Amino acid sequence: MATANKNLSPYDKHTIPNAKDFRFGIVVSEWNEHITNGLYTGAEAALLDCGALPENIIRQNVPGSFELIYAANQMMKSRDYDVIIVIGSVIKGETMHFDFVCQGVTNGIALLNAEGDIPIIFCVLTDNTEQQSIDRSGGIYGNKGTEAAIAAIKMAELRRKTYL
Repeated sequence: MATANKNLSPYDKHTIPNAKDFRFGIVVSEWNEHITNGLYTGAEAALLDCGALPENIIRQNVPGSFELIYAANQMMKSRDYDVIIVIGSVIKGETMHFDFVCQGVTNGIALLNAEGDIPIIFCVLTDNTEQQSIDRSGGIYGNKGTEAAIAAIKMAELRRKTYL
């Protein structure tokens, strides 16, 4: 396992662009809310730590992970954001529903990234157990929300330098 016994979330904010001039859209799934709220908390804390203004972090909740695609697309169409983060948690159950949701969300976000001009950061946990999700949303392996926020800042800076 790539994350076994290693917290992957630490970052050196001196190597990250200052986020004060960026506007962040964050779409959060309400399904597995105890996981997704942990991811959001990690993302928000990292953004603020790197200079983002609280009023430039806009959260939109959606019922489940599949709905992340629609909300991210609407945010992208509004052109009000420099980068969008989608946060979800899909935990494997007894049916194939897990496979369909994971594949659909992954493909949908990939398509938006390929066709859009605003980066969308994928922060959707796809774990076999609830404990694996807890471990990655502020637990022993860090917080994937923190990692998504750092990626978002870097991509917003890349977009500004390259395309605007």
